[in-house]
Amino acid sequence: MIYRRSGRSGLLLPVLSVGLWQRFGGDAPSDENRAILRRAFELGVTHFDLANNYGPPYGSAESNFGRMLKTDLAGHRDELVISTKAGWDMWPGPYGDWGSRKYLLASLDQSLGRMGLDYVDVFYHHRPDPETPLEETMGALATAIHQGKALYVGISQYQPAATREASAILKGMGIHLLIHQPVYSMLNRWIEPELLDVLEQEGVGCIAFSPLAQGMLTDRYLQGVPAGSRATQGYSLNSETVSQNMERVRALNEIARRRGQKLSQMALAWVMRDPRVTSAVVGVSSVIQLEENLGAIDNIRFTLEELGDIDRITR
Repeated sequence: MIYRRSGRSGLLLPVLSVGLWQRFGGDAPSDENRAILRRAFELGVTHFDLANNYGPPYGSAESNFGRMLKTDLAGHRDELVISTKAGWDMWPGPYGDWGSRKYLLASLDQSLGRMGLDYVDVFYHHRPDPETPLEETMGALATAIHQGKALYVGISQYQPAATREASAILKGMGIHLLIHQPVYSMLNRWIEPELLDVLEQEGVGCIAFSPLAQGMLTDRYLQGVPAGSRATQGYSLNSETVSQNMERVRALNEIARRRGQKLSQMALAWVMRDPRVTSAVVGVSSVIQLEENLGAIDNIRFTLEELGDIDRITR
């Protein structure tokens, strides 16, 4: 495994982290879930990424992860970086969504209870709140650190100006913004024109989510949309989006083939090509898929010609 420092901090993260967004919910962890976490840890994945509403149902991914911490990963807490988030809808009424102090701190307490932890390593605000003052939201993150319930804090999907402002507010409280989690892939390059520069200037790490574009940057859709795939479920990907991108995806697959990689491996390697990207979060449904994704680490260098070809396809 390759580890990178998160911005100007002392924390090293694996270049590939495992996210528990969609396949780790339910009443109890499946045998496959448990095998994935054990194998990931064996291969050097020390960071597991969660949020309060991961499941389904909401909260169940954290509950299941907590069970696996007590069994499959017992005794390894100090070798792990565990992150969670709050900011999307979690419970009914006016206090279970967005970025108020009341919601964030209540949600963190609930997350700790579900996972059976005294603290998380990283607590994120999951999305910008257009109504709550940023000082209140960042103040809640600072309180989480002061209470000893989080070691570091992060933000997700903030635009460049708001990221700089959030960093400044936290600095004024004596706290460094550790990391920003934006969506980033070859098919969604929005962070390149400005955000990555802001993060570098502020000393903030970057951890990309959806680096495989919800599965489009894999071989799953190269021959069309298969029955039972994520695109047929209408949750975070649909058949129309797949169809709109497939010409580009097939062209990218040809570059991956020439590199001796699967498309998914090249897509992950491409995200890692920029040293300002600390890590990328991958969601996996099997040990085989996990090992395949981690194989991206074997070849993360690109020639100028390859990068130029990818730019022509994706920009």
